[in-house]
Amino acid sequence: MTSTLLMDIALLLPFAGAIGIWLAGRWPNLREAVTLATAGGLFIVVITLLMRVLDGERPEIHPIQLFPGVSIDFVLEPLGMLFATVASTLWIVNSVYSIGYMRGNNEPRQTPFYICFAVAIGGAIGVSFAGNLLTLFLYYELLTLSTYPLVTHKGTDEAKAKGRVYLILLMGTSMLLMLPAIIWVLTAAGTTEFTPGGVLAGAGLTTGMLAVLYTIFMYGIGKAALMPVHFWLPAAMVAPTPVSALLHAVAVVKAGVFSVLKITVYIFGIDLLAETGASLPVAYIAGATVVLASMVALTRDNLKARLAYSTVSQLSYVVMAAAIATPAAVIGAAMHIAAHAVSKITLFFGAGAIYTAHHLTEVSQLDGIGRKMPITLGTFLIGSLSIIGLPPLIGVWSKWWIGVGGADADQYWVLAVLMISSLLNIAYLMPIAARGFFVAPPDAKPGEPVALKEAPIACLLALLATAALCLLLFFGASELETLLAEIAPVDAAQPPVEGEANVNLQ
Repeated sequence: MTSTLLMDIALLLPFAGAIGIWLAGRWPNLREAVTLATAGGLFIVVITLLMRVLDGERPEIHPIQLFPGVSIDFVLEPLGMLFATVASTLWIVNSVYSIGYMRGNNEPRQTPFYICFAVAIGGAIGVSFAGNLLTLFLYYELLTLSTYPLVTHKGTDEAKAKGRVYLILLMGTSMLLMLPAIIWVLTAAGTTEFTPGGVLAGAGLTTGMLAVLYTIFMYGIGKAALMPVHFWLPAAMVAPTPVSALLHAVAVVKAGVFSVLKITVYIFGIDLLAETGASLPVAYIAGATVVLASMVALTRDNLKARLAYSTVSQLSYVVMAAAIATPAAVIGAAMHIAAHAVSKITLFFGAGAIYTAHHLTEVSQLDGIGRKMPITLGTFLIGSLSIIGLPPLIGVWSKWWIGVGGADADQYWVLAVLMISSLLNIAYLMPIAARGFFVAPPDAKPGEPVALKEAPIACLLALLATAALCLLLFFGASELETLLAEIAPVDAAQPPVEGEANVNLQ
């Protein structure tokens, strides 16, 4: 089967799955089987394409020519394959988790939930395969529209109000900022094609104009949640936990930071940004967001709200690293997309499992929860340590490369941001595990063992899978670096743990 045909299948399969889910909606077991089969099929297709990209293939499809210079194009390249692999892998895990969560909580409207989820994944695959800014923009908007019903899934007044915040902020930033920025690029460079090295080097833009254009793009990509355009993300936590996982780990915010990185590398070009310093103002804003959002997370007692502000902080690692515009920083930014995805989905799965089993939502309510749910809180601890950046978990590698990239650019404040944010990560995450394991449950009786009560088995299987990915990706970091070497070739740096992931990326 040709690579272009596989691309067609990957782009169409989630939408075909959505139709199948709709047709099977009257039979829950069949509906969920269709969901899992579609997710599994997409994963197989994406992994096959990943192997071919690693072997040097760069297939393209050009289905629609709108007018000269403007078309709908799809191109496979390493950065897009990273995002597609993350999205397709975690769709399987999230689907398994959703079965346990949605049934365990007797959630209404489960068929529309699975349909919108499939369409959202289709949007994410379109974003990852996009060959130009127009294609990226169209699928980016589809992703927003398809996730809005998921955010408002509960149908309450609160859900509808926060859903409006979600839709207005994301559609507003993309229509008022991102779209004009795309038109500016087309006017200046005559193309919006994603091109190695960028398209703006010879476009005649001054450093000031480049800085303005880059800033407009970064705020136009509202899904990256750069302060102060971040309120939609905490607002969206009104959604069920599988949706929160979709927003934070599988598709939505990852589409945002992926777009940041792709535009940085393939529209501006890191050489142009490094030479002019046009992206440094955004780097400073992102660095401030990393720290400020972590400080806000520290004040939130609601577990999902705490994790939401943690995500705002973690996304800005990617924006900061991209804006530093050194090869090592770009490697770190790309790796952080994968590292944060598997780490944060583990945390949200844990929060949802606690709610499903015990209907607890506040950190202050979690005394002794680890004694009742040792698997859940144990995996939550693994995700927390990965977010903090401790070996042997994947989070250490992305922070390492971002730090190296900051030093390469003589931006040593980046190292300070990394250290301060890691300490804040410890401050808002570790007390959850500490009180869960080391404080007695409020209903415990002296001398009697604490009764175990975990979430449904589907939830536990998903938790164990994502926690395992945090560990496996640590040891598979060299494969990630090999995949990303083409977009930002750098000399191998000494790794933080001797013997791991020491590869030559020339």
